[in-house]
Amino acid sequence: MPQSSALPVLAEVIRSGFVEGHHRGSLVQLAADGSVEFALGTPAAPLFPRSCAKPFQAVATLRAGLAIEGELLALAASSHSAEPFHRDAVRQILASAGLTEDALQTPPDLPLDLVEAEALLSGGGQRRPIMMDCSGKHAGWLAACVANGWDTATYLDPAHPIQVLAREALEEATGETVTEVGTDGCGAPLLAVSLTGLARGFRSLLAAEPGTPQRRVADAMRAHPEYVAGSRRADTWLMRAVPGSLSKMGAEAVQVVALPDGRAFAFKIDDGAERARGPVLAEALRRIGVETPDGTIDRIGTEPLHGGGAVVGAVRAAF
Repeated sequence: MPQSSALPVLAEVIRSGFVEGHHRGSLVQLAADGSVEFALGTPAAPLFPRSCAKPFQAVATLRAGLAIEGELLALAASSHSAEPFHRDAVRQILASAGLTEDALQTPPDLPLDLVEAEALLSGGGQRRPIMMDCSGKHAGWLAACVANGWDTATYLDPAHPIQVLAREALEEATGETVTEVGTDGCGAPLLAVSLTGLARGFRSLLAAEPGTPQRRVADAMRAHPEYVAGSRRADTWLMRAVPGSLSKMGAEAVQVVALPDGRAFAFKIDDGAERARGPVLAEALRRIGVETPDGTIDRIGTEPLHGGGAVVGAVRAAF
């Protein structure tokens, strides 16, 4: 990857009318036919997609033969907020395979959603593996292992059958060969592809034939967006407001969105700043002509800065 200073500014930080800072990154927008229509930075360079890879990891779960549908399938592709219904669904997936929370190899964590995290701590709760936002994905993998008689203790090994299927699904969808392998925050193998490949991969999920693993994952995510993210999350808001859209965030400010007409876009904020994600996401939606009469795009794009308890500025898109 190039030095951050060589990348274009995607968002700027405005405090009291003064430009206080910048967030640089890369972005790619695909036309309805899948061709690159607009690009900034280095969208063809490999990067770790983080949780934007989860839909393809869920495809692997289906290809392994796990009988899972609806909200549980959406949860298997999620970065959930650990709201009570998320935790219940994780337990349901595990119980279907005769497993408990003890089988999860996600690290103990607080809920991704700050409201849920504060509620947990104020009630005397502690970090637990099920609270980690990737526990739905892990539960799906574990249940698939049980269904096939595969070892559950080593399910995160890159050579494990479920991880081999996950790599195949990602490479097939993106049309790229994985160039680097790392370890994600949840302990799972992390496979590098490009932003352009990610956008094309999400586009392929929506274009897949009904009933295929790819389309089943996309349909479950779109039908149950609250299980993909949570009640107070942008992915949920967007998929509810824009019919047929597929949206997924990843750590370090990676984001992918695909629309049912074939258009798609993906971006990465180079410094991983979460505060820049919403403004850039909203501007990317506006650039491709997406409108939400209910104000969802404005809601997603609003990232205020505070001073002395009052709003004194904002992070705003700058491309």
